[in-house]
Amino acid sequence: MALRPVQVNIKALDGSAVGRFWAEALGWSAYSPGVTTYVGPVGGLVWPDPVGVGIDVVPVPEPRPATKNRMHLDLATTSATHQAELVARLRALGATPADVGQGDVPWTVLADPEGNEFCVLEPREIYRDTGPIAAMVIDCADPRAMARFWGEALDWTVHAVTDDQATLRSAQGVGPYLEFLRTPDAKTVPDRIHLDLLPCPGDDGAAEVARVRALGATDLDLGQGDVPWTCLVDPEGHEFCVLAVP
Repeated sequence: MALRPVQVNIKALDGSAVGRFWAEALGWSAYSPGVTTYVGPVGGLVWPDPVGVGIDVVPVPEPRPATKNRMHLDLATTSATHQAELVARLRALGATPADVGQGDVPWTVLADPEGNEFCVLEPREIYRDTGPIAAMVIDCADPRAMARFWGEALDWTVHAVTDDQATLRSAQGVGPYLEFLRTPDAKTVPDRIHLDLLPCPGDDGAAEVARVRALGATDLDLGQGDVPWTCLVDPEGHEFCVLAVP
């Protein structure tokens, strides 16, 4: 029994525009099967992918708060030239420089057209085979505690844990990493970005929700009403959803 991340959920005032930005940024395609805009690899909408993680952009009426998101994406590059070219291309698509207190670092911090921060990393060997998204990164107070919770919640392998960082990846060893970074900032508002999880094939969705509650997750009421997914928060208050089995 386990859950697996299947998409990064991004809330946006203009879901179509933000979806197009991320599709162009990643070299993927944007599909709008309904209200939301799904961004995934070129070649047709195949969801859920057995190991990949897509992006689902959901339109909302509320503007983004001024606080930094607790979750962001790191984008992979293969060389210094690739990094510079990607930053220039993203700026042309509407990304803007962002200052999150990073100082003098080898990566570039940008924000999408609605202000959601992300990083364009310098080349790193660990991310050479992840695809365009190197990592899904979540700020936290205790990476060790997050590794325990998420390591038990997901069908993903815990690769490294320190007081400052925890790293997980799919058991198949493909796709992006999930990383937790220790930060001094406390979570104060609901995030614009969260993970959507799905039970593995053959698993019971209700049983999986009960299992992660027993691990320390708690229910979250965002006014979602009667929906086929379950909104929860992890022990540090990071929102996530468990989707219904298709």
